Amino acid sequence: MYSPLSHKRRIGLIGGTFDPIHYAHLAIAEEARTTLDLTEMVFIPAGEPPHKVGHPLTPAHDRLAMLQLAIASNPHFTYSRVELDRPGPSYLVDTLRILHAEWGTDLEPYFVIGWDGLEELHHWHDPQGILAQLTHLVVVKRPGHQVDIEYNKQLEVRLPGIMQRLLVITAPQLDISSTDLRHRVAEKRSIKYLLPETVERYIYEHGLYQPAHRR
Repeated sequence: MYSPLSHKRRIGLIGGTFDPIHYAHLAIAEEARTTLDLTEMVFIPAGEPPHKVGHPLTPAHDRLAMLQLAIASNPHFTYSRVELDRPGPSYLVDTLRILHAEWGTDLEPYFVIGWDGLEELHHWHDPQGILAQLTHLVVVKRPGHQVDIEYNKQLEVRLPGIMQRLLVITAPQLDISSTDLRHRVAEKRSIKYLLPETVERYIYEHGLYQPAHRR
């Protein structure tokens, strides 16, 4: 297990549209928390994700309600409305700045992303500003990953300083996607065992992901 030397609050952060949240999100968050001995995991539902401009999103109040239901049984899981309560694109660099201001200096933030996120990070808004505000960038290891010195050098060239922040962890590889879940509901296929029962019930009770659904 990872053994941090600092005595500051080590907070895990995991962002996304969570449209809907599912077991892959939850498994990754729990694995990061236990592997890195984090105090808590904070889920940050996106308000206006800049990489999904023009794509319809389920209303924020529904996505937040499903998130709350999904994490209710884990006392180490919580959430932040920071991106839902501010207008404009949900840039991570701004989110981190706000959280630092709210939570103070006694904080070590660990931001968890998938391998695809790592590949695209240098295209994000102000990636250097993101790294500067993180204690560690936590990347979930893709299947078959091996340490590749040349690949690490390429990462460092694209985004100088990233290797000082990067932590790679292993997490359960659950082949579940929110896109597939939305399609399944629209096509009247089962989503049981792919997400918490409370979230499944919410989806059906509120008529989410139906072909004509937009509230």
